[in-house]
Amino acid sequence: MKHYEVTFVVDPVLSGDEIKATEKAYEDMLKNEGCAIVHVDEMGLRQLAYPINKRSSGIFYCIEFTSESGDMIGKMELAMKRDERLMRFLTIALDRHGVKYNADKRAGLIGKVKKKTKGKAQEETAAEAKASEAKAAAEAKATEAAKTAAAAAAEEVVTNTETAE
Repeated sequence: MKHYEVTFVVDPVLSGDEIKATEKAYEDMLKNEGCAIVHVDEMGLRQLAYPINKRSSGIFYCIEFTSESGDMIGKMELAMKRDERLMRFLTIALDRHGVKYNADKRAGLIGKVKKKTKGKAQEETAAEAKASEAKAAAEAKATEAAKTAAAAAAEEVVTNTETAE
């Protein structure tokens, strides 16, 4: 099985339904030719590096698929050349490194950085909170001990005055 990836840019002037229909048409074409679709990535509306057909943005799609042979690539590219809805396309054969990279990207190991649930700032804040709680508890114990000592001293004074009489 050979792995391929086709990336194409759809004209952003089209309606949402026409854009989805364009993507679906090429996905169906690949399935009808006996290809197995591995992943369809809708990258969405992106700015272009330079204008194409007087457009400065386009809607990007990337379809990763496998095939026994690359016979259908010519048919698909011919259809893409004739399709006025597409601004650009690129079909590449993936080597084992490209396949692994795409698998890691889908698994979330490559790409956007995920925020850690407990970052250093959060850990420091949690440590400070624990320290302040411990300090408050110690002060409460000290205050309770002082009250107990004061009550004991007052009781002793009362006892001493009673015995002196």
